Amino acid sequence: MVNNKNNSNEVPQFPEPYWRESVKLPNFRKLTKNIHVDVGIVGGGITGITTAYLLVKQGYKVALLEAGEILNGTTGHTTAKITAQHGLIYDEFIQHFGEEKAKLYYESSMDALKFIENRITEDNISCDFSHQDAYVYTNSDKYVSKINSEMKAYDKLGIDGETTDTIPFDIPMKSAIVMKNQAQFHPLQYLKHLVEYITDNGGEIYEHTTATDVENGDHPHILTADGYRVTCNYVVAASHFPFYGGEGYYFSRMYPDRSYLIAIKSNKTYPGGMYISAEQPTRSIRSTSVDGEELWIVGGERHKTGQGKSTMDHYDALKQFAESHLDMNEYLYRWSAQDLTTLDKLPCIGAVTEDQPEVLIATGYRKWGMTNGTSAALVLADIISKKDNPYIKLFSPSRFQADPDIKKFIQINADVSKHMIKGKLEYTSNKIEDVENDEAKIVRLNGKRTGVYRDKDGKAHLVDTTCTHMGCEVNWNDGDRTWDCPCHGSRFSISGDVIEGPAKKPIKIVNDPS
Repeated sequence: MVNNKNNSNEVPQFPEPYWRESVKLPNFRKLTKNIHVDVGIVGGGITGITTAYLLVKQGYKVALLEAGEILNGTTGHTTAKITAQHGLIYDEFIQHFGEEKAKLYYESSMDALKFIENRITEDNISCDFSHQDAYVYTNSDKYVSKINSEMKAYDKLGIDGETTDTIPFDIPMKSAIVMKNQAQFHPLQYLKHLVEYITDNGGEIYEHTTATDVENGDHPHILTADGYRVTCNYVVAASHFPFYGGEGYYFSRMYPDRSYLIAIKSNKTYPGGMYISAEQPTRSIRSTSVDGEELWIVGGERHKTGQGKSTMDHYDALKQFAESHLDMNEYLYRWSAQDLTTLDKLPCIGAVTEDQPEVLIATGYRKWGMTNGTSAALVLADIISKKDNPYIKLFSPSRFQADPDIKKFIQINADVSKHMIKGKLEYTSNKIEDVENDEAKIVRLNGKRTGVYRDKDGKAHLVDTTCTHMGCEVNWNDGDRTWDCPCHGSRFSISGDVIEGPAKKPIKIVNDPS
């Protein structure tokens, strides 16, 4: 088993998901010319790849563009649960949208699960797929009541589940709700097969090709950072945060947060099932099989991107939890993920705006990307091929729900304003020479807020900390060694490159005055 640490209980030096290290993915060349296709897809995660797979199977000419390497974004950093149990959500959905829409959401997730299972079975894909019951558990009296309400929602919607007062871990808990016959898998082994099908059947995939905009005309054109065009009949923005939002203002309609995962070995035998706590801080537990041994994947510790305490503290909290409750004996991997949540907690899947039906987006999966991302691909492929789909209206990006949309909109954008002002007024007395190796600090150079990271070899990397999206000031993420924006979740490398949108342009490099 490959990992990047020296001692069995040390924190791994670099964040790297087990999924990425345990599969060899193909590499693809950069786009270096103008092309014309039926559908241009931006984003090489589960949504983009599954959409491309579905369309290629129907005979469409498809090109998929990925700014970095395929499956290295949120899909490559998932917990990889394939489930319709997305927390305690169904009672809330019934209250806000009614039983019909709540049931549609459940059915869309179960359709996604069945689609994945059918592909694995029919194509004989080896990806550690297994059926598991999914648990949400709590040790809080408040959430015991919520679990009871959720069980009533299950009964109304016909969901196969039950409540219990025990789970097979030494974790304080009072109650849990179980959704039966859900699943888990190795996502990259599964998606690698879809990628091979795409390229074997005429689909084109381009890596290190950044899409920057859509130009409308007789046909939409995807514009790339290198000046090339992809002319197509449909554009699909499956880039996590939409690389193109038209006049949809998606940065104000979603909020980003980060969560953390560690992979460990335990002295105990894994008892089966997938688990997540109802209350904060979240604790998620599942396992996977590695060379005949069990690797336990422990996650949680969500917070808004670019805000809060040192990100390494979140990894430490998960390690302490694993040591205290899961009898951890080896710490093998750590990684983190970023997710987007919409105002009403439903994904946005469909036309970016009502007057641009040929530009489609998929975003806002609220940490449940394996099912929601697959659901999105099924919806998008049906829209393009003009087939009926029962979930198009449910997920339409142009929908608006007065409750809870208005309250959440005010809350999110008030938080943005607070952090924009805070960053501009922040005082620091740090100096460049104060920054140690593998450390970052905010300094003032000629009165300008500047981020300084000194690498392990002692070289200082200086950046202007003003986010290129809307001018908020980025903060250092020591767990991933990135600069993260607390307003809308844009993330940048130590050299200023965009890792995560909505920002499209890198932050500026600052010359070292020394």
